[in-house]
Amino acid sequence: MKTLTKQEEEIKPAPHPEKPLVSIVVPAFNEAAIIEQNLATLCEYMESLEDDYQWELIVINDGSTDETGDLAEAFAKTRDNVNVFHHMYNFRLGQALRSAFNNCQGNYIVTIDLDLSYSPDHIGKMLAKIRETRAKVVIASPYMKEGKVSNVPWLRKTLSVWANRFLAFFAKDRYSERLSTLTGMVRAYDADFLSSLNLKAMDMDINPEIIYKAMILRARIVEIPAHLNWSTENAKKTAIKQRKSGIRILRNILSSVISGFIFRPFMFFILPGLLMLLISMYTLSWAVIHTINHLEKIPASVGFFEFRLGYAIAAAFKVSPQSFIIGGITIMLAIQLISLGILALQNKRYFEEIFHLGTTIYKNSQEEKTWH
Repeated sequence: MKTLTKQEEEIKPAPHPEKPLVSIVVPAFNEAAIIEQNLATLCEYMESLEDDYQWELIVINDGSTDETGDLAEAFAKTRDNVNVFHHMYNFRLGQALRSAFNNCQGNYIVTIDLDLSYSPDHIGKMLAKIRETRAKVVIASPYMKEGKVSNVPWLRKTLSVWANRFLAFFAKDRYSERLSTLTGMVRAYDADFLSSLNLKAMDMDINPEIIYKAMILRARIVEIPAHLNWSTENAKKTAIKQRKSGIRILRNILSSVISGFIFRPFMFFILPGLLMLLISMYTLSWAVIHTINHLEKIPASVGFFEFRLGYAIAAAFKVSPQSFIIGGITIMLAIQLISLGILALQNKRYFEEIFHLGTTIYKNSQEEKTWH
């Protein structure tokens, strides 16, 4: 049984002169029913790629309460390049992936679901793409034009599609391609690049976090068409057990909203602010019209213009008080929201500058360690 140590976290990927080393990362939580068969399937597929790659398989047992850990350890004893790490508690996906990343030694890191709802051949396709394009991140996308989704419950599929469209809208960047899948875990990474991101997320929001930070660094992110298929027996077992939970679905929705805020925080203020501004302009225009109408009815001989204007405003308020009240409230909200949007934009730019600077310092320090 292996536990995570500080020394293991500091291991750096070691390049190979001929065949790159690929680290396959598989998080597992209460997967005793499928873990042996699916690990064997993954190993069998990776053996078919051995003409082009060396490989290792990293299994993170994320606090399972069934026999997942014991079965994974038993499987690892049959192979030298399979390693299992254990969390005492279920820390969820983000922590599981970060633990795995700290213990990967490959030049490329591939993350994949243990239920194999994405078939193993996606690994070879992603690796070919990352080497061909020299991208830093390759995403297996079932939602792009050539992608496909099979046998996923309608509600789950609909929520996932719209969550990714929502994130794609807020994640638009003039330096990168428009992405269609930002929440999916099945990806290939350049290991050196991934190690520089300093990830913080604990749960599924780690996937959008990686994309967000990669975009800050102007990294190349590409997608390949993928087939998400829950028709296999393995996927059915985990789908029934884990993926039909209403709480889990709500948590995923909330995670998508929060991730969208991280990508474009000012949009959550600017758009409502502009909407409030339009409403205020419409309602206040009626207040102005009523005021002008009453002002024209007051003879100039009545008194000074200021007196007549005040009387006209009072008369207009009496006729249409809702125009003044709604217009006043909405214009105050508009000013506050737009101001918050400007501050959010400024803070986002500060964060991006600091993150970019921190990443540069980290890379330089790692290069110095390598030379020494």
